[in-house]
Amino acid sequence: MSSSLRKLIGTIILVITVPVYALIAMVIGVAMLPGVNFWWQLVYYVVAGLLWVPPAGLLVAWMARADRRVEG
Repeated sequence: MSSSLRKLIGTIILVITVPVYALIAMVIGVAMLPGVNFWWQLVYYVVAGLLWVPPAGLLVAWMARADRRVEG
């Protein structure tokens, strides 16, 4: 797969999944955290806010890989 195609696919995946993930995290937070201590809410939102970073980093690393040379 060419580098430009990987970048296109990765960009589309990120543009779709990051906002969907954020909405899901907000819905879970609003549904489960009312009346909970402020500090637990803070912990939840910090963890939920950073949880998408490792998968996105792996995707970006995949997008940045160099093309394989086909020798034949």
